Amino acid sequence: MRGGHGLARVAVVVRAGAAPLWWLGVLAAGIGLLPEGLTGRRIGVLTGAALFLLAAAVVATARRKRYTALAASAARAGKHDVLQDRAVTARNWRRAHRWWLLLAFLAALGTSFALPAAGGMLLAGWGAGLWLKAAWLGRRERADEVLLWVRVDWLRAGVARPTGKQVKAFRSTGIAAGDAAPGGTRRRTPALV
Repeated sequence: MRGGHGLARVAVVVRAGAAPLWWLGVLAAGIGLLPEGLTGRRIGVLTGAALFLLAAAVVATARRKRYTALAASAARAGKHDVLQDRAVTARNWRRAHRWWLLLAFLAALGTSFALPAAGGMLLAGWGAGLWLKAAWLGRRERADEVLLWVRVDWLRAGVARPTGKQVKAFRSTGIAAGDAAPGGTRRRTPALV
């Protein structure tokens, strides 16, 4: 390969939506407790708790076979590939999804008039599921002693999903590459290169 590609960490892309979804969900659930709603607060909160657990479980386990298949066939990153910083990947994801996040927050608030807090808890569950998925990816990266990357141009072609149809393969590097630890978290100590 003559030219390199920009590469974003798979776990960072997955994790990028976790914090905004979680905090918007918590905020929507808190505000959603103010109206009594059609069902009452108790039923709304119990329904929300069930939705939280369901969303977290579904999001955390969705498309695991695809992740596993892409990870198993990951080619080594080339010397001309450029590794994108963790902060840049997260900022790009959040910028591309800002209107979707706003609509999801407004929808969660709107459902509070029927089921108080339920919509916000569903949104928070989605965020928790993304954190769980990133943690699963991190355990896999540690076990295999590789970090998984995806081409940035493939993320732009779709909706920033690291397992979307446009993604043909992952790339891999050693465990010390880049500025994010396995699972997409911020490194506590600088990577030794």
